[in-house]
Parts: sequence; structure tokens; C-alpha cells
Amino acid sequence: MIMTSTPTNADDRKAFYDTIGQQNLTPLWEVLHGLVTPEPVHQVQPAIWRYDDIRGHIMASGELITAKEAERRVLILENPGLPGQSKITGSLYAGLQLILPGEVAPAHRHTQSALRFVVEGEGAYTAVDGERTTMHPGDFVITPSWTWHDHGNDSDRPMVWLDGLDIPMVSFFGASFAEKWPEDSQPLSRPEGDSLARYGQGLMPEGYQARTHTSPVFNYPYARTREALEQMRIHEKWDPAQGLKLNYVNPVNGDFAMPTIGTFMQLLPKGFDGIPYRATDATVFSVVEGTGEATIGEQTFSFGPRDHFVAPSWAWYRLSASEDCVLFSFSDRPVQQKLDLWREQRGNG
Repeated sequence: MIMTSTPTNADDRKAFYDTIGQQNLTPLWEVLHGLVTPEPVHQVQPAIWRYDDIRGHIMASGELITAKEAERRVLILENPGLPGQSKITGSLYAGLQLILPGEVAPAHRHTQSALRFVVEGEGAYTAVDGERTTMHPGDFVITPSWTWHDHGNDSDRPMVWLDGLDIPMVSFFGASFAEKWPEDSQPLSRPEGDSLARYGQGLMPEGYQARTHTSPVFNYPYARTREALEQMRIHEKWDPAQGLKLNYVNPVNGDFAMPTIGTFMQLLPKGFDGIPYRATDATVFSVVEGTGEATIGEQTFSFGPRDHFVAPSWAWYRLSASEDCVLFSFSDRPVQQKLDLWREQRGNG
């Protein structure tokens, strides 16, 4: 059917839409304003998960199901604006994983990239592609896409860490694959600390060829990160919105440590009162040290150690510190920057 004139009333248009709908067509002009928006539009909401309020639930989960039965015993940090979607932002997943003494979370691999940020306990381990690393509070550990990994706890205390994955992003591309290792634990082929010794000292093995876009260092110890922040405190100028902020990098090329997830650590000095800031990458924060406040949009959240909060895309937020604060954070900034989509804006103090 060829239209020779523009429909002049609602009935004509509806009849036309019904006709073309039978051919799986729909008019752009009816939805264009919702597809190409002047500013970001989403359902992600500011939210906070205070660790003291939820720790009891995390520990209770250990009485309900074993790490092996669950495969990964995690309580998802689900954004209140995205109920039932297992998302903390539109593109990222986050959850708090519990491993009890003597347990093993069985080995598997998947196309989703994962980060682990240690929240409570020490002495548990994660093994990635034949190398094991012992985990301590504040450590940032990477599980690259499609690498075998398992977790275990040889200590005498529970271990909790923050999981951050690009699950929604991989699902968007229809690229999710997963496999299970036939045994609970994978065989170890390299000594503990091997990757940090090889690639984390400002040196690279002669002839090294990167196999992936992910950093070959898979544990960035908190002790080193904290020391770097203290050195910056002495010599660097404070950013009026972010304080002192470090970006975890891949030593091979200086890019982000993970290709889909940007990871950061920042120091806010006692008395810091940041200016408003917003960016297109919705950001998840994990408080390592100190107390302060995050004002996100119209809401103000007080925070302390082990709390987690999220700032949505293009939402104004400002950070303040009543004592020295250290914050870990992650977002989808690497993808946005690669696609020339990322932007930021600072407000007035």
C-alpha cells in the first residue's frame, strides 16, 4: 500500500498504524522523543546499603544454603528503580558474596568480567586460571572474561566481598556463555603472587604478548593503593569534587584494568566538602575507611565503613567527609569512553 497523502486525523493514523503493524513496522515519529532524549533518561535511583543493617542477612544466608549448593552465595544489591532485574545500574550488577570457613565456591567460567572488592575478613582466596591469591580487606581482584575461577576460605572467619560484573551489558549483546569445571577447585599451575611479580612492578617480561584487554595483574593489594593515596596527599592538588582519585590501570597499555568496568579509589580528607559533580557513568561506591555524606539528587546519605551506595547517570552528587575517607568505586566508563559517549560536569561550590 502506497500512501499518496498525509493522514489528517487520528482515525486515519490509527488505521495506517494498524496496517503497517501487520508487516512489523511502526512509525518513528510517534516514539522519537522518547528514543533520542535531550538528557539521559533511566529508572536507576540513588540508593544506599548500610552494612550494619544488612550484615545479619548476609550471615543468615550461610545457614540456609552452602556455597557449593548455591554455586555463588550472594545477596544482590538491587537498585530500587529496577526491581527484579538483578541490576545496580542499567549496565552493571553488584552483590555481596559470603564464604564461610572451610567452604569452596566451585570452579566455573563465564564471558562476564568480574571484580571482587574485599569488605570483611581476610585469609580466603580466589584462584584464577591456575593462580591463587589470598584476599585482604580493600584488595581489588579481577576475574577476566572466560577464565576459570573458584573461591575458598581456609581461615577461621567468614569472608565477605563485593562482586561487580558486567552481566547486563553482556546480556544486551546476547553474548553470555558459561561452563563448570568438573571438580570443585581447578589445579594450580603458578605460585601465589606470580602475576603481581611479573607485571605489577613497572616491568614486563621480554616478549610479553597480551591475550586479552584485561590487566594481567589480578590482585591490586589495598596496602599499595593506600600508600599511593598518601603520597598523592603530600604532592598533588585536590580535585574540588573528587578529592584525590586513582584509576586502576592495565600495566600493559595504561588503559583501564578491565575493558568493560572502570575501577577507582579516592581519598577525601577530613573536612572535605566537594562541589557538585555528575557524569554519564552511573557509579557504585564501597566505603573502605571513614565517615561522611553523599548528597545524590535530593537525597542525602550518611555513610561509614563497608557501606555501599550508587549515584545514577547524570545525577548531581556531592561528597563530604567528617574524617579521612577512602572510597572504592566502579562504573561502565571504559565502554562509554571507547564509544565517545562519556561526559562529566562540575557545578559551583
